Amino acid sequence: MLQESHVVTISRFLIDEERKYPEAKGAFTGLLSDIALAAKVIGREVNKAGLVDILGGAGQENVHGEYQQKLDVFADQVMYRALDHTGLVACMASEEHEHFIPIPEKFPAGDYVVLFDPLDGSSNIDLNVSIGTIFSIHRKCTDGERGTLEDCLQPGCRQVASGYVLYGSSTMLVYTSGTGVHGFTLDPSIGEFILSHPDMRIPNPPKKVYSVNEAYFTRWSEEQQKLVSHLKNEGGFGSRYIGSMVADVHRTLLQGGLFMYPPERSRPDGKLRLLYEAAPMAFIIEQAGGRASTGTQNIRDIQPTELHQRVPIYLGSRELVELAEEMLANTSPMSSS
Repeated sequence: MLQESHVVTISRFLIDEERKYPEAKGAFTGLLSDIALAAKVIGREVNKAGLVDILGGAGQENVHGEYQQKLDVFADQVMYRALDHTGLVACMASEEHEHFIPIPEKFPAGDYVVLFDPLDGSSNIDLNVSIGTIFSIHRKCTDGERGTLEDCLQPGCRQVASGYVLYGSSTMLVYTSGTGVHGFTLDPSIGEFILSHPDMRIPNPPKKVYSVNEAYFTRWSEEQQKLVSHLKNEGGFGSRYIGSMVADVHRTLLQGGLFMYPPERSRPDGKLRLLYEAAPMAFIIEQAGGRASTGTQNIRDIQPTELHQRVPIYLGSRELVELAEEMLANTSPMSSS
């Protein structure tokens, strides 16, 4: 007698979820499946990066003045090509492009808007440190067939789904569509993402860990310095910082704790991008029982005003984000001096 198998692929999981909504037409399932396919292609190149001529710089800067890595360009193209022809997407926006990207006229357009950071943490590529892809999905909110800038500039509270792919010792895709957070690990022997972490929740009580780049300590406000000193000295917290947002947030999701990328005197708006990093990660963390804040307001409540808008970010265990907000409440505006 054959034993019942409990292996659930991401395709099967998405179909099972879709069946809960009789009105669903399969478009969202198809979109996430396309993103999963792109993740496999990117993950394949990341895993063999040391064996082929794909490491190192591409010889040009992106819109933020950051030196593009070859894998940045490759990942950006893979995400775009996986979604441009499907008839599911109205437009896209990438951290690597100055303007939003409408679907070409030769392809049909759909009702979804996809925003993505194709390769987060790419400065770590040459060091074999875990990196990732982050994505955010909205429904088109305008009447334009192929989407407009307004469709991209929606607050995080209107996300249909968000997720990330971690390229590390294994390749893992984590996503939420507002009904919990689920993680899938790529089985390279069959080329399928397998459900490995159903209904992920931030542990309570959390591990006493904070994550921040303390090399910038002197650049922070006095209140931010006091927060980190309090966690370390009074709270007995340990510091864990990888320098790749996907990897640091993934650890925070699994263990609890507090991830921070605070403002600096020369960068009062922070470094991380609202649409491609902060808002999608905030959705995931909130669905897992945590919180995400700029230090003064919920990240998903922010109405974006530009594609590459930056915000400070504090996310993780709810009580630790609330502690950060409380200690930062008296922060004085920082000068650029």
